Amino acid sequence: MRFSQALILIAILALVVSLAEAYDPSPLQDFCVAIDDLNGVFVNGRFCKDPRRVNAEDFFFSGLNVPGNTNNQVGSNVTTVNVDQIPGLNTMGISLVRIDYAPYGQNPPHTHPRGSEILVLIKGKLYVGFVSSNQDNNRLFAKVLHPGDVFVFPIGMIHFQVNIGKVPAVAFAGLSSQNAGVITIANAVFGSNPPIYPEVLARAFQLDANIVKELQAKFGP
Repeated sequence: MRFSQALILIAILALVVSLAEAYDPSPLQDFCVAIDDLNGVFVNGRFCKDPRRVNAEDFFFSGLNVPGNTNNQVGSNVTTVNVDQIPGLNTMGISLVRIDYAPYGQNPPHTHPRGSEILVLIKGKLYVGFVSSNQDNNRLFAKVLHPGDVFVFPIGMIHFQVNIGKVPAVAFAGLSSQNAGVITIANAVFGSNPPIYPEVLARAFQLDANIVKELQAKFGP
């Protein structure tokens, strides 16, 4: 699948997510291009730029053809295109990411608290999945993906992707929020600032407190 075809496909997928199950509030005007917060006042989203000052650059981003640097501990890189990169996404309820995976690299278990995700694999072979809630007995829904395959991660569900091939992999994903957020489970639990009491995590994970302290030293700030 060529890069241009991949971008067209992911744009369509992101639009489907937005129309079918957008989580962000609906816009009340043609657009609301984001500007920085003023005078320390916070709102659910971003302030709007004067429409008379809006131009094409407010709706544009360049660079998703450039591979991300996967030389890190998990062997992956996420290039995010949300309202921080394209101010015109404000109130639109969509965003986009490119994910690069080194051979056997992974996008470790994480969750997006404000958006569902629809992912299409462009290159390589991925093992992907999500785990349902306690109410659903924490069932694992997982598949092996090949180029052109699509998989959906429901909003708030812990999910992951692992490159199970010997060559780099590339995927694109649309999210149903201008700022879906991300919580990487290991970093959040063992790397919180300040740290969670080791005794709490030791009991929760049925581990020795010393092992918890070692994990906190590894993931901590």
